[in-house]
Amino acid sequence: MTTNATGGTADRAGHADQDELITVPDGLRGVAVADTTIGDVQGKRGFYHYRQYSATDLAASRTLEDVWRLLFDGALPADAEERAVFEAEVRARRSLPEVLQPLLAGVAATSGATLGGLRSAVSLLAGADGMQPLWDLDEAARRADLLRLAAATPALVATLWRRSQGLEPVAPDPDLAHAANYLWMLHGERPTAEQARALEQYLILTVDHGWNASTFTARVIASTGADAGAAVTGAIGALSGPLHGGAPSRALDTLDAIGDPGRARAWVTAALDRHERIMGFGHAVYRTDDPRSVMLRSVAKRLGGELADLAVAVEGIVTEELARRHPDHPLYANVEYYAGVVMDACGLDRALFTPTFAVSRVIGWCANIAEQLTSRRIIRPAGRYVGPPAPAPVPSLA
Repeated sequence: MTTNATGGTADRAGHADQDELITVPDGLRGVAVADTTIGDVQGKRGFYHYRQYSATDLAASRTLEDVWRLLFDGALPADAEERAVFEAEVRARRSLPEVLQPLLAGVAATSGATLGGLRSAVSLLAGADGMQPLWDLDEAARRADLLRLAAATPALVATLWRRSQGLEPVAPDPDLAHAANYLWMLHGERPTAEQARALEQYLILTVDHGWNASTFTARVIASTGADAGAAVTGAIGALSGPLHGGAPSRALDTLDAIGDPGRARAWVTAALDRHERIMGFGHAVYRTDDPRSVMLRSVAKRLGGELADLAVAVEGIVTEELARRHPDHPLYANVEYYAGVVMDACGLDRALFTPTFAVSRVIGWCANIAEQLTSRRIIRPAGRYVGPPAPAPVPSLA
């Protein structure tokens, strides 16, 4: 133990005695625990960004690989040559080792392409690749492991999905970009350009979103110096919680129940009268339109179809009714609402919606893991003890 400036004691991790602890809001709400250069979410403004660029501007004008390079290396490709170099790095790391195939078949038989299955698959891949503790690696080796995990996650999801459907895996296509290749590995046929771009824009919009629970989990594990696979596996575990990853399919369940725009107002009114939550509305941070939802609405309308038309009509009615009932706390469509519509139009089964979210978010996790490793300090908060006073005498066994 060491003595601190106020005369109390602190352990080697720098923790003060109980009477010197800092009280923070539940869930660390509004507490900045460290600095980051990766991005930020400004909920009151309805704005978020990756480094210095608006995330929605990037989704409108750049490729996923461009944004990936921005998060990993700090800058967008300046020209076609820089883009091609990074794309080649990604494509070289997509394939899964053959030794993994029977193991993934077993995972698929028990867990399918769920986040639980993906969690196991990532751990197996890290083991098969021999990933070492991040603190034992130089910067280039760390980057290689993190790039590998982000590049291979779509193959893991696609393999688990196809195995769970009784189908053989489809090898990555080196001629396809990341989003298009993911659809190829899922379906065994090349997607249309419209589908590939729509999914790519969804993936860009969800790559990173501040220090959410899964991102923070990844950073906590990285701060221990564990291997990259461990940090990503932990992040997937956090994402699997219903309060975090959510389920875009639930918003589609609502649209299924409504069925027709003409039934929307009566259905919504009845649900709210029963004090039921309308899935796909409200967000923990945004107090205005979720910019991700706004852009995905435009993507859904571009793809077209009856489901997109229904979603737009229902969104207007729900937003209007919620504003009427709660004028001081209006709720707006969140990213899940139109994410399901877009992924459905791209041919994804509803069971794949949340794993596809992980296909995107793993890129942001890995960027945050790399940033965390610039500090050698382990993340080790304290808990305020509120139990019986100590020390108490240990009673004898009666």
